[in-house]
Amino acid sequence: MRAVRDRCVWTQQIDHRALVPYLVEESAELIDAVEDGSRDELREELGDLLWQVLFHAEIASRDADEPFDIDDVARGLTDKMVRRHPHVFGDAVANTPEEVLVHWNAAKAAEKSARTSVLDGVSERMPSLALAQKLLSKAGQVGVSASAPSNQGISSETEGGATGLGGDARSGRDDATTEAELGDALLALVATARANGWDAERALRERLRALERDIRAAESIGR
Repeated sequence: MRAVRDRCVWTQQIDHRALVPYLVEESAELIDAVEDGSRDELREELGDLLWQVLFHAEIASRDADEPFDIDDVARGLTDKMVRRHPHVFGDAVANTPEEVLVHWNAAKAAEKSARTSVLDGVSERMPSLALAQKLLSKAGQVGVSASAPSNQGISSETEGGATGLGGDARSGRDDATTEAELGDALLALVATARANGWDAERALRERLRALERDIRAAESIGR
């Protein structure tokens, strides 16, 4: 990586921000390889993502004010993983996955003690569905319920005409018992949005912003 940075004119003019689109692309390609690729593709995409880490670290190593290199990154990661696995590297005991999470979360809370909200550190750049799951978890920590009538404002006539999926969208949302059925239900909701001229992505993000406000309000009451 050092040689490429020194000798490649394209690489020399790239900074952290300019690399972000490539990081997003390589991450997406790795996900594809994990979910639907071969072992060779997985190995290749892991290498491509690792190259992004090496690239960022090399750029950082030449920063005039606060340089760090790949060794610093690896050292910081090692220290963090040791702290978060006291049942592996210390005297703590964890016999179940749930007990492992207790140790992990306790170590993380100690590391992030300056944070004042459960929302601190949650990236709004996450994909909407992933962000929704994360925010629902955070909401539960402060006693906020995000439940709402699943069919509010959507008639069965609209649902049936919008899905085109050979099933009842309402039933799918209420009764999904597998990830595959959940995927059908989510697709049906997007089809409903499309049939009504709604932006499904915007609709979820606006709802998540309201949930964030509810979480912060609950936290302010508890202080």
